[in-house]
Amino acid sequence: MIMEKNPTDLAYQILREVVFAGEDKKSSAAISKLLELGKIRRIAPKIYTTNFEAQDADIVKRNLFPIIGRLYPGAILSHRTAFECMPTSQGDIYLTYKYTRKVSLPGITVHLLEGPKVDERDIPFVDGLYMAHQARAYLENMQVSKQSKGSEKCLSQRVIEEKLEKMVRVNGEEALNKLRDEARTAAGRLGMDREMVRLSQLISAILSTHSSSILQSPLTLARAMGDPYDAERLDLLQNAFASLANHEFRSVENKQWEDKEFRNFAFFESYFSNYIEGTEFSIEDAHTIISTGRPLPMRNDDSHDVLGTYAIVSNKVEMQRVPGSAEEFIRMLQARHAVLLESRTAKSPGQFKMQNNHAGETYFVDYQYVRGTLLKAFGLYNALQQPLARAIMMHLIVAEVHPFNDGNGRMARVMMNAELVNAQQSKVLIPNVFRDDYILALKKFSHQGDVSTLVQVVEKMQGYAARIPCESYEAAHTYLEATNAYKDPDEARIVLDAQVQ
Repeated sequence: MIMEKNPTDLAYQILREVVFAGEDKKSSAAISKLLELGKIRRIAPKIYTTNFEAQDADIVKRNLFPIIGRLYPGAILSHRTAFECMPTSQGDIYLTYKYTRKVSLPGITVHLLEGPKVDERDIPFVDGLYMAHQARAYLENMQVSKQSKGSEKCLSQRVIEEKLEKMVRVNGEEALNKLRDEARTAAGRLGMDREMVRLSQLISAILSTHSSSILQSPLTLARAMGDPYDAERLDLLQNAFASLANHEFRSVENKQWEDKEFRNFAFFESYFSNYIEGTEFSIEDAHTIISTGRPLPMRNDDSHDVLGTYAIVSNKVEMQRVPGSAEEFIRMLQARHAVLLESRTAKSPGQFKMQNNHAGETYFVDYQYVRGTLLKAFGLYNALQQPLARAIMMHLIVAEVHPFNDGNGRMARVMMNAELVNAQQSKVLIPNVFRDDYILALKKFSHQGDVSTLVQVVEKMQGYAARIPCESYEAAHTYLEATNAYKDPDEARIVLDAQVQ
């Protein structure tokens, strides 16, 4: 017969990494015997371990909750610990208990804070501990913290503001109002009326029903001023900025500058940019559409997509314009988009999206944060010096924010190439055969924050584009055929150094 193991039996505890002193003489004698036999060693008062190799601090850290649950049963993870659920970087952990005391364990300082007992909504945690419920945790973090910097019992106001902002960003204003109602009820039970006043003021300021002067976070200030932004997406773009600012880009002169060459290149630019988005024509049909300015029968909208793109990218004056301010950036985006999707009125040409969009598993900026994120991101673009660095950043901003219902990819490439035309550098062309490399590079950045692959793709395709002979449509077409530009990615690979007679 197999007997069930009793967690209070020392014969069972010896199988565990941490062993606790017993409550009676028999258990104490057993501990003494195990110490004498060298089976365990003491790492703190009433705490022993069977591990003779690891550092005491490491043992305590990975067994922290069973240890403090055994030492202080009924304690509540509170204040900043209720949010972080782990010690601070300096090893501090905060518990509401029946008395105040500071206890040192290897690598950890336990701060016991006398306070209200377990509330009806506090959550049973592990090993006899409780977790402060959300409303209580917010109220506790409204208290004044007197510890030295780095070991404060409360999260900073800025951190709290950003938690509240994320709540409203993800779940709407009703979530903040619900939290305020729950906190008001809890404050009455816990005697935290003063903390409730401060929390209510913060929530009201974030929702623009109270003065924003008390706010400290740029994120919440932006929301209060009417331009909230996506902080996570901005962090992603900031990582790209750091990489782009430290990369040395090669200068590639624009050799298709004469009017005829510029317009011939613009035709292929429009053709391939639309092909990437699934608007597929034969090259002959696309040439007919552009040369006549008329849509093909039965494909009116698709034809206008090609015509709209061509109208922008073939206009040398327009393509030399770059934004000088964040507001001009927004106006330029909307104006160009209005031309790009002029025929697709259902897609709201020139207007930012009013519902969220995504591509596969890539979700873009919430429609409520489009304007604010664009305004913030402009500063990253504007701080870059090298033309191709600015061009790639501009592309990333438009692609990651995805500000419109449709046409975002084409707009990203239009804005990127306008930066290069302004600097008299070669444009970038993404032919059909290189589409998958380009798309995968964008996904790698969106999902992993790695911009290096996109940089490689863009640099390669800029060099490729610079070699296209655009003195005539026929010459360019022949070169593109010879380099497999029209092939699908699964049919062929691009030929970068084709010799065309």
